[in-house]
Amino acid sequence: MDKKDPILILAPLQGFTDVTFRNVYAKHFSGLDAALAPFISTMGQQRLKPSRLRDVDPCLNQLLPVTPQILGNAAEDFVFLARRLADMGHNLVNWNLGCPHSKIAKKERGSGLLLFPEKIDALLDRIIPDIPMALSVKIRLGRKSREEIHGLIKVFDRHDLDHIILHPRTGIQMYQGTADHDAFGAAMAQSRHTFVYNGDITDIRSFNKVKNRFNGISRFMIGRGILSNPFLPEDIKSVLGDPDKRLARLQAFHDDLLAAYSSIISGPGHLTGRMKGFWNYLGPSFKNHKKPVKAILKSTSMPAYTDNVAQFFAAQPVFAP
Repeated sequence: MDKKDPILILAPLQGFTDVTFRNVYAKHFSGLDAALAPFISTMGQQRLKPSRLRDVDPCLNQLLPVTPQILGNAAEDFVFLARRLADMGHNLVNWNLGCPHSKIAKKERGSGLLLFPEKIDALLDRIIPDIPMALSVKIRLGRKSREEIHGLIKVFDRHDLDHIILHPRTGIQMYQGTADHDAFGAAMAQSRHTFVYNGDITDIRSFNKVKNRFNGISRFMIGRGILSNPFLPEDIKSVLGDPDKRLARLQAFHDDLLAAYSSIISGPGHLTGRMKGFWNYLGPSFKNHKKPVKAILKSTSMPAYTDNVAQFFAAQPVFAP
């Protein structure tokens, strides 16, 4: 990779970007440098099921380096989990302070904790000295107001963090509206920490807009944009490839992903449900997609699903994200 190339990181999307997806993706596409795993929630009384760690097992993530992410608001439980992750070989862990979903926020987790900077401050005081690895945080501008970021930056600057991943929306915005580049720039200017940009990078134009706006940013996190267009990291890094082979590559990727999930997901209903979730992102990237993608999404059995997908690709649809 050219030294001037940006560092591209796969964002964590719960239910989508697990180890199975990451490994299949890395076999079919290039351009990504690393991934942030979907969060692992802390459990009370320092309990943890070994199966919860499988997604971030370094032995299973050799194609795309992964950083584990913890969701929690209890210092002792966070430290317990982080130490287990360190024992597995991880030297960096991320604290999820950005999850926007209300049922999580109501428990003062994810973006819900952003309303309480003094609690974050106290937790960092307890966590950082007791974990044998570096710590980063993934945040939003605030839970309810973008003005919350100013007090939060002051808190984070009191602590040694590896970096800050900032999605420039508030928690209650979820993914509505547009990413606030002015607020991102102001936050970065106020902080001593290194920032990673996350939010609304869906094509070359939107990537270049962010890159040109923030010259000090070298790391970019992309999630929904990659699910919609798996070629996006290659396009950003100008990876040469035959454009006429893109449809065949997408079909091969889909078929391998289906085979991989077939080996671990029990029940055809769960399997088709998982695969149809990806079509909600990928489908709209094709021209004249509505009718054939609707047929895929309405599939009620695995034979119907595979037949509809086969018909879709056989029709040689135009991929134009």
